[in-house]
Amino acid sequence: MRIITSIFAVVVTAATCAASAQGYPAKPIRLIVPSTPGGSVDTLARTVGPRLAEKWGQQVIVDNRSGAGGAIAGELVAKSPPDGYTLLVGTVASLATNVSLQKKLPYDPAKDFAPVTLLATQNLMLLVHPSLPVKSVKDLTALAKKRPGSLSFSSAGNGTGGHLSGELYKMLAGVDLLHVPYKGVAPAMIDVVSGQVTMTFASILSGAQQVRTGRLRALAVTGARRSPAVSDLPTMMEAGVANYESATWYGIVAPAGTPADIINRLNGEITSILKGQEMNDRLTKEGADPVGNTPAEFARHIQTEIEKWRKVIRAAGIKPS
Repeated sequence: MRIITSIFAVVVTAATCAASAQGYPAKPIRLIVPSTPGGSVDTLARTVGPRLAEKWGQQVIVDNRSGAGGAIAGELVAKSPPDGYTLLVGTVASLATNVSLQKKLPYDPAKDFAPVTLLATQNLMLLVHPSLPVKSVKDLTALAKKRPGSLSFSSAGNGTGGHLSGELYKMLAGVDLLHVPYKGVAPAMIDVVSGQVTMTFASILSGAQQVRTGRLRALAVTGARRSPAVSDLPTMMEAGVANYESATWYGIVAPAGTPADIINRLNGEITSILKGQEMNDRLTKEGADPVGNTPAEFARHIQTEIEKWRKVIRAAGIKPS
């Protein structure tokens, strides 16, 4: 009798999931963004959202919930009903580095979410002041080893992408650099341009103009592949730093327990949007590369990033706050 009851429960659950997926979406969808309006992740959400709305005939609402390094937005989605109507446009911070940077993260990125797809990755550029007598990353590494502790790099703050990119370079190249944290991207860039700080790891968007005007010199990009936006720049790996890869990334996740049929439908629609030429051109102009992988591939990516940045954060002695 128990076996029959169990089988019946499984059949009912499967039928319910199939029915919910078949009628999905039947109401507006919320894309929760862990930043204020205007940033890269917000722009991406407002680019993908309208196209989803066009395909499904349902409103897609971008809901900005900034604060706590993305933890506020992450907690909201993790605790939402697993029905596919509340989704998080997560970042490397909210889905990977916060695990090691925050003592009491109110969710577990590996357990509390159902990955949908990795939307895009975004290279940073290694920028140096033009007065520095280096033309390549190899030159920079050699100079840093000759002058340990005398070269500095700025970032938008402790634990940010620019900070961790610099710490990864220190760890893999075996160099000693001084980290100078600022409260935001703009002041971090200003002090490199003025020569008060030696270098920085900044987004292509924020650094390209400084490079074009000769105020800064670009040595490499930080991702696994070259960026179409600055295709002449080598990757850090090509430039001699073995195993170096550091990129900002954005992906969509749903609450854990969301039916697989809904996850797969979301994945199919979103990856189709990312493959369009218009989307590719738009993202490339902003220094980003569209991805669009499977839920399983995105899940592996999140886990790999959590483990990778945990090692870097521990090696750098960054204490959770």
